[in-house]
Amino acid sequence: MSGMLAGKVALVTGAGHGIGRGHALELAKHGAKVVVNDLGGSVDGEGTGRDADVVVDLIRSRGGEAIADYGDVGSEQDTEAMVTRAVEEFGQLDIVVNNAGIVRDRVVWKMTPADFDLVMRVHVRGTWLLSHFAAIHWRERSAEVGKVPGRIINTTSGAGLQGNFGQSNYATAKAAIAGLTLTLSLELAKFGVTVNCISPAANTRISASVPEWGVQVREADDFAPDEYDPMDPSNCSPLVAWLASDEAQYINGQVLRVVRDDINLMQTWTQRSTISNGGSRWDAERLGLRVGRELYGVQARGLDL
Repeated sequence: MSGMLAGKVALVTGAGHGIGRGHALELAKHGAKVVVNDLGGSVDGEGTGRDADVVVDLIRSRGGEAIADYGDVGSEQDTEAMVTRAVEEFGQLDIVVNNAGIVRDRVVWKMTPADFDLVMRVHVRGTWLLSHFAAIHWRERSAEVGKVPGRIINTTSGAGLQGNFGQSNYATAKAAIAGLTLTLSLELAKFGVTVNCISPAANTRISASVPEWGVQVREADDFAPDEYDPMDPSNCSPLVAWLASDEAQYINGQVLRVVRDDINLMQTWTQRSTISNGGSRWDAERLGLRVGRELYGVQARGLDL
């Protein structure tokens, strides 16, 4: 196939449904050969299946090349095998899209340590493991041929950027992925690899798991080519395809949020304002007065400055 990703090989995790499915179809549309990874489990991480087969069949029916992978992103052995298989099947690996995720939503006093650990395992450990083995592959390639245009595209969320009630595990994991993106972008730049992060807003199996939201899930391939739905899970996939291309070499260490047809460049923690104490140690009470007045505009009672 021709296209801006012709000759590229992509590995997309969690690509059996929703946002990941949209990514796999979009990458293939632009010429990439795709390893479609999906464990086939439920949104809370239970069970396994062959959900990836459906996406592979869709890509092939449209003239693309794809293979299915059913590995667990939280497994060291499985993630290493994903990279090895991509190279053995297609000759190389160019693009990694870390999309796999689950939820186990509960308020913090009801959430179990197991709920917290499993969500962290899939999102954070899974993203790190696949990036780790891809980085080893690209480092070895760069030693032979010089810089390689490798791409890692991670997935955060609004919960990770702003917090969300009942999601202390998920929000923490997604915030960690944004931080991981920043560090990986620094470490891999010398090999020619860029690492960026997207934050999509869409109707998916995960959002449908909240009954009061009343979400009706449609897969990316359920929409007509000329149909626009603001919550289509594939709305962010064109951005992923472009970030995966050679054109996007100058984009590195960025977090981009996609809501409807808006692409928002997000900022990391930045210094907003500062108070200083003239080179001496702070007194806690006086510090509080100045923090209130000068940083937050609050007129505190009690001690006078």
